Amino acid sequence: MCYLAGIFIAIALFYNYVFFVIVVPSASMYPSIEIGDRIITTRILDTSKIGRGDILVFRSDEFNEIMVKRVIGLPKDQIEINPEGEVSVNNEKLAEAYVHYPDHLNLSGSYKVAEGEYFFLGDYREHSLDSRKWNEPFIPESKLLGEAKLILFPLNRIMVLT
Repeated sequence: MCYLAGIFIAIALFYNYVFFVIVVPSASMYPSIEIGDRIITTRILDTSKIGRGDILVFRSDEFNEIMVKRVIGLPKDQIEINPEGEVSVNNEKLAEAYVHYPDHLNLSGSYKVAEGEYFFLGDYREHSLDSRKWNEPFIPESKLLGEAKLILFPLNRIMVLT
């Protein structure tokens, strides 16, 4: 019995401090991630390792929900989105091969990311509730929960996320 309790405690510790699983509620990251995908997410222990293009899980206080989006702007970045939906960071156009459905809603804009904050966009731009549409376009470091690493379920979609 003690052996089973030890296993249970170890699993609980790993789940709380190393990784967790989320169920994706929207199509904002399609086709990279689909509605209902179950994703293994690793906890963020060192924010200095966050890179542009990483898929992160975070808490949105504005919408009172957990969201999954791609990091576009890191602290101190200058983001420009032109009327065609092309994104530039610090005057350099991003090559976004993961965007299969660009935005045709003309949500252009200019954003300066403050220290300790991040700017996020979904891959399915036209249907993504992301930084361009929020009242407060930035997510503070304290709200970052983890990095999406692996689609675990459904079984026909098992893959490492990039």
